[in-house]
Amino acid sequence: MDDTKILLTEKELPEAWYNINPRLPSPPAPPLNPQTGKPVQPEELAAIFPQGLIAQEMSMEPWIEIPSEVHEVYRLWRPTPLCRARHLEEALGTPARIYYKNESVSPPGSHKPNTAVAQAYFNKKEGIKRLATETGAGQWGSALSFACRLFDLECTVYMVKVSYEQKPFRKSLMHIWGAEVYPSPSTRTQSGRKILEKNPQSTGSLGIAISEAVEDAATHEDTNYALGSVLNHVLLHQTIIGLEVQKQLALVEESPDILIGCVGGGSNFAGFAFPFIGDILEGRLEAEVIAVEPTSCPTLTKGLYQYDFGDTAGLTPLLLMHTLGHAFEPPAIHAGGLRYHGDAPLVCQLVKEGVIKPRAYPQNPCFEAAVLFARTEGIVPAPETSHAIRAAIDEALKCKETGEEKVIVFNFSGHGHFDLASYDAYLAGELEDFEYPEEKIREALEHLPKFPTGL
Repeated sequence: MDDTKILLTEKELPEAWYNINPRLPSPPAPPLNPQTGKPVQPEELAAIFPQGLIAQEMSMEPWIEIPSEVHEVYRLWRPTPLCRARHLEEALGTPARIYYKNESVSPPGSHKPNTAVAQAYFNKKEGIKRLATETGAGQWGSALSFACRLFDLECTVYMVKVSYEQKPFRKSLMHIWGAEVYPSPSTRTQSGRKILEKNPQSTGSLGIAISEAVEDAATHEDTNYALGSVLNHVLLHQTIIGLEVQKQLALVEESPDILIGCVGGGSNFAGFAFPFIGDILEGRLEAEVIAVEPTSCPTLTKGLYQYDFGDTAGLTPLLLMHTLGHAFEPPAIHAGGLRYHGDAPLVCQLVKEGVIKPRAYPQNPCFEAAVLFARTEGIVPAPETSHAIRAAIDEALKCKETGEEKVIVFNFSGHGHFDLASYDAYLAGELEDFEYPEEKIREALEHLPKFPTGL
């Protein structure tokens, strides 16, 4: 079989999501109620999530069946292709074989609808009329707007202000699918107003936007909250990516030596990597797993592994994760989807246990890699995706030095068609590299919850 573009048929679309929870070396740490310090109970989440998703969040079943209604929508763009980056390999002069899973072929242009469609379905099934959410670069907001339109739900999106201003066409896309979009922090919520009182010039953060969306959902009976990353059920839905990749690699008799994904909250990375990590944990695969983040928001590489709020206002349960502190407000880099103070607890646990290796890059080297990819493979990557490409190129260049013929596979999480202003800035030499100051990180960490004290 030609390995330039490896396709699956609709009949080969996975029938169930892969749950890594029961396969972990140690049980995942539970979210905690910040008032009591005790594990959160399912009924405590019912104010903002439907029962179907709550059950998935806490499930220890190894496989969770994909509902037929969700499966039917997935067929609009899934299975997605796995491609061999032959022109990139040639440009690098590497003996490595580089593959990428192209999630940019979805209607919103990223991996995000894999969970947006599932979340919209389970909310619709339980009678919810509207979903409120946050979005960083706009990929998640676009995906949820798309999914809500398909299931006849209203959608309210709080978009991080810097991305709201940098990426107007993501906002346009959300409006086309019928969503209402507000720059965050906004004056629509108590959380947003408090932030603006302290800093009227705030450019926002995912933590702030989450606070606004959670508050909106909690104060309206017909509204639930939808999260685009971090939580277990979100990562679960994304595992359809890795399951497809496993089938596709098997078709060309390849086994990965290196698996790479960019990380903001962790959903595209986990969805791509978790099925393989399960094989690693169970001794069926030997591979290096690399999670790539920006140096301006170095959660996995410089954050503390401690319980913290998932949002800025402290409205969420406490999650055990690598965190820069929920008060952290990162610089206005163009990879808006990677500007989050924490990461998915399941990803963080595997980093803590040494299964996943984190790495951080400044934005200029990432854009350099993205331009090379676009000039060789023809697709313009999202700024977030460029981080994974940078790592893949660096690993391929190591193979050039050593002569090793490694198989490198990365997740191409989204295209950059709405990010061309950032490419203009890069090509004009106007992009600034941010290395977030250690003193600013220490200052943000001072605001961590005092109980529990961490592990």
